Amino acid sequence: MAVIGAGQAGLSAAYHLRRRGFVPVTTDPYAPDAFVALDADAAPGGAWQHRWASLRMATVNGIHELPGFAVPPADPSTPSRDALPPYFAEYERRFGLDVQRPVRVHAVRRADDEPDGRLLVETDGGTWAAHYVINATGTWTRPFRPYYPGIQRFRGRQLHVADYASAEEFAGKRVVIVGAGVSAVQLLDEISHVADTVWMTRREPHWIDEGGFDLPARTAAIAGVEARVRQGLPPGSVISVTGMHWTPWARAAQARGVLVRHPMFTSIEEHGVRMPDGSFIEADVILWATGFRPALDHLAPLRLRTPAGGFRVADTRSLDEPRLFLIGYGPSQSTVGANRAGRAAVQQIVADRKTERAAA
Repeated sequence: MAVIGAGQAGLSAAYHLRRRGFVPVTTDPYAPDAFVALDADAAPGGAWQHRWASLRMATVNGIHELPGFAVPPADPSTPSRDALPPYFAEYERRFGLDVQRPVRVHAVRRADDEPDGRLLVETDGGTWAAHYVINATGTWTRPFRPYYPGIQRFRGRQLHVADYASAEEFAGKRVVIVGAGVSAVQLLDEISHVADTVWMTRREPHWIDEGGFDLPARTAAIAGVEARVRQGLPPGSVISVTGMHWTPWARAAQARGVLVRHPMFTSIEEHGVRMPDGSFIEADVILWATGFRPALDHLAPLRLRTPAGGFRVADTRSLDEPRLFLIGYGPSQSTVGANRAGRAAVQQIVADRKTERAAA
């Protein structure tokens, strides 16, 4: 058994493997129910350790505790990248998950053509043979930046939120912020204190009162994403269906008059962007808050990607390679969803092994 990735989803899967009696290969490499957890980062913490310093516990979106161990209380002003990695590290220690790092997975391929054969996980530290692979590589390493005509001509600075450090580096400049998600609005509020900001999105966001969470709408949105991944379509965004909450930072930006949405530009020029009506907006910086894509290139040897660009998945399991589970993918991209996906994947593996043993 191999778990690839030790962020929220990967640690959830490893935890549930331990609960079901699986043991790390370092404990007993010959155990029939041995597993290995591999992580590309040098230290615990998943994507949290790479977030910008100003993302604090009071404003971070979507924290959810890992199964079996609550997040310790933290000062709301503490940067999330300082508070959460130690929590992940303690989690690994407490449950004896023995994550192997830093280990980069280059490819996953079939050992042979047998449907019950093994999958080979090729890494920079050797190759692992596994009856099942639980892939939990997330999205942080694949920031998405859409293409617009003239994107290479821009003489100012372009960066993705994955590369963002602090607002101070943009002091006195004009910053075009592109994106309709939580990160875009958080950074708009932050950067607008020190710079002239222009916020652009493809569509007008649908705003929801913070206390008016529409559970039926969210349930329907998740069901829609589940249907998409079952068909092999790219997952899409849940928030594009459920809408944006009026968070404190959104209200603050609105109160200062900076939460003003502009339509997307049609092209990029040397010193700014060209708008649909032909007008020109000068810019020193373009900040792409345009999300991330699943980091799944290492699965290419399995030839599972559909012509539409996605993977056919149902209840975390690949429909075209039953030995592979994709968690933190599609409807399980949230932290709550990642926890549930880890449990669901392990439950199916345990059920498979019971069936195999009964038939033996």
